[in-house]
Amino acid sequence: MLFRGRFLYSTIMAAETRDTGILETSINRWKDKPGNLLMILKEIQEALGYIPRDYALTISEHTEQPLARVYEAVTFYSYFDLEKPGKVRIAVCTGTTCFLNGAGHILKEFQNQLNIREGDTTGDGQFHLATLRCIGCCGIAPAVMIGKKVYGHMTPSRVSTLIHEWRNNGL
Repeated sequence: MLFRGRFLYSTIMAAETRDTGILETSINRWKDKPGNLLMILKEIQEALGYIPRDYALTISEHTEQPLARVYEAVTFYSYFDLEKPGKVRIAVCTGTTCFLNGAGHILKEFQNQLNIREGDTTGDGQFHLATLRCIGCCGIAPAVMIGKKVYGHMTPSRVSTLIHEWRNNGL
């Protein structure tokens, strides 16, 4: 069983009161297999929407990998987040084609409309603004992904409408 040690149990419980079942299950499933770190992180990200910092410490301890290695993986791959995201994730593609077609202006407009910076979540927890290196939609550049829906041929003037639709209708 994962949480036998008194120190580890108290560390987890002191960090935050949340269900650690996904953490325990994922570590037990992957801890002795090659590539375990990324698989554990992927399962946590899918379940929670981010990698809690106290989970990173527990993953490090139980996979016997340095904490720096865990953070290296989390910060290298844009798939992982260290902060709890907003209810709706807005991702502006900043790949070469999108960037050359105005993604920077679109990102700036989202920042202005939502009053947050890239990587932040709005105060009401509704929106999280991120960038992605490429979403594979070069033919409709510049592109933005909101939730799981892709919007192509984006312009700064469409930003306000999209925010309004997602805020009111939760598309």
